[in-house]
Amino acid sequence: MSKIFTPTNQIRLTNVAVVRMRKGGKRFEIACYRNKVVSWRNKIETDIDEVLQTHTVFTNVSKGQVAKKEDLLKAFGKDDQTEVCKEILAKGELQVSDKERQSQLESLFKDIATTVSDKCVNPETKRPYPVSMIEKAMKDAHFSVKPNRNAKQQALDVIPLLKSTMPLERAQMRIRAVLSGKDARKLRDKVAKLATSVESEDWDGGQLNMVCLIDPGHYREVDEIVRTETKGHGLLELMNLKEVTEGEEILE
Repeated sequence: MSKIFTPTNQIRLTNVAVVRMRKGGKRFEIACYRNKVVSWRNKIETDIDEVLQTHTVFTNVSKGQVAKKEDLLKAFGKDDQTEVCKEILAKGELQVSDKERQSQLESLFKDIATTVSDKCVNPETKRPYPVSMIEKAMKDAHFSVKPNRNAKQQALDVIPLLKSTMPLERAQMRIRAVLSGKDARKLRDKVAKLATSVESEDWDGGQLNMVCLIDPGHYREVDEIVRTETKGHGLLELMNLKEVTEGEEILE
């Protein structure tokens, strides 16, 4: 009886998401688990074994054709399969069907609207907008979703766009800063400059206790001022993450 010959350079995989990359004039592909590629790129998934079906670089996943070692060296300057897989995972193009792509874009669109609703308020009422209203405003503004960027990044892009069509502002953080020492008054001015509003100031024997509302984007800067310029003697306390009307507060 003659033996059945199975090519050793062929691996059969099913139900895969393929990430493709052209480099050095050749095509390289990797086989990943569905829904894991985006999670990896957004740093939600950190275990490479949960993303790759196999630590193998292919020239064609569907045919099971494995890339040659010399081609990997020529294109990537290395033949470590896992490292090459990571590079393709980061820079390659995710191959999905039109139906899948549409579904992903719709889901991402909703995630962006949810993030905007969560992080912003109507400045007149101090209440968040319903997600459906944000979605409608995004459609009216012809906002185009970018599939390779996460919802949080795109929410920051869409906020200025929506501001031109509706009253909208970032929900403010309420902080308490305790400053003391001979430079307390100078530090007070630095913090106040970054604040949207100063709600209260209380001087007691050279020590200042102030409560402010700040844009979340300024929190790190205020924290840096209080920590470094008071040489550890100052205190910064986050009183609440969002300044919204009572009953509508949702912690991030």
